[in-house]
Amino acid sequence: MSEHPLAGVVSPIVRQSSLGELTYERLKQIIVAGSFPPNEKLTVRSVAAALGVSTTPARDAINRLLSEGALVNEGPKTVVLPSLTLEALDEIAATRIALEGLAAERSVGHVEAPHISELERLQGEINAGLDSADYREVLRANREFHFLIYRLAGWPRLVGMIESLWLRVGPSLNGLYPHFATNRQGVSNHMSALDGLRARDGSKVRAAMEQDIRDGYARLKAKIDSQA
Repeated sequence: MSEHPLAGVVSPIVRQSSLGELTYERLKQIIVAGSFPPNEKLTVRSVAAALGVSTTPARDAINRLLSEGALVNEGPKTVVLPSLTLEALDEIAATRIALEGLAAERSVGHVEAPHISELERLQGEINAGLDSADYREVLRANREFHFLIYRLAGWPRLVGMIESLWLRVGPSLNGLYPHFATNRQGVSNHMSALDGLRARDGSKVRAAMEQDIRDGYARLKAKIDSQA
């Protein structure tokens, strides 16, 4: 039997007391990071095997993500990562611009030199992934880049709301490539955000993150339109 692709992007969970919560958090992270495209099938068995847990925490994690809309049922034992409709994309993009823009603007109040260094390191990983066409790595580092900035806002509830939106849009971010690898729109936006953080210019950081969302929206909308 061939190994499920989930096993290629996650490592087994180290057993601890809250195994159900750890399973949920790990599965949520890979969805937010865009590790799989829309319509990828997941089963309780494949999740359990990839994460090295029993079927009970795997089932519980899947059920929680189903309730959050990050997964949808395709059959009695199979769920999939949903694709985005244009209506859903419009709503998510507009909400992301509002929430992520706010978090980005607030980030300058807490940013320090080590944060800048880490963001530069992550951007280096993004650039290397673009050069080698390793788009899964690009999406992972991109997610870490964004959320490092948003966590600097110091408002965990705001970050939680942003994460819930990424849960829904994460799989569709695969549709940005290879287009974004060619024009490097995301790189330009990230560099502008870094410039704003160095200058502690909240408006500049906000504008850069908002433009990043708008650029992604335009690409994803074009992709949806082409499939209509």
